[in-house]
Amino acid sequence: MSHDDFAVEPVEGLPERPPEGEQILWQGRPDTLALAREALNLNWIIGYFVLLAGWRFISVVDLMPLGQAIGATLPLLILGAVVCGMLYFIALIQARATMYTITTSRIAMRIGAALTLTVNLPYRELGNAALDLRKGGTGTIALDTTGNTKLSYLVLWPHARPWRFGKTQPALRCIPDAENVARILADAAEARITTPQITRTMPHDAVAAE
Repeated sequence: MSHDDFAVEPVEGLPERPPEGEQILWQGRPDTLALAREALNLNWIIGYFVLLAGWRFISVVDLMPLGQAIGATLPLLILGAVVCGMLYFIALIQARATMYTITTSRIAMRIGAALTLTVNLPYRELGNAALDLRKGGTGTIALDTTGNTKLSYLVLWPHARPWRFGKTQPALRCIPDAENVARILADAAEARITTPQITRTMPHDAVAAE
């Protein structure tokens, strides 16, 4: 299902060239700002520091001149800016280290900033796919795996459906033009699943000769 990938990629996002007959339909990576907001709760952190600074200003503005009250509040705003900058930087590193690939046979997820991991998800091991579409066209496509496929939430994070710990669902997080990508994925999966699987068996005469 997955393996560590330290070798040079012959095709970006894939540990090896696709087999003959398999075609790459789409490749992309998360939008950095959207990933910071949804996976790292950037908006909540901004709101927290704004409220904290507002409370600090209100509590001291009656006790000291306006300039000093602003000066007493400023360190909280600076600290908040530093924290938000760090979160954005983490999201940037995660986004640049990620490459999602949709082919005619599978979904491949090259993930991990420190430890690179490639997760291959054949369409026949997938159940439903859920699209969480956000303003601006970005969105997350969560994948419901079937059979004995077991994936670790901690290993996949942030490329997993949030708050689904019982059965981890890998996800294409915060991708641009998510609705169109979901359409490409649906068409490819339907075509692959409806394609009959032909297996080679030994001729009857050869079996009898044994």
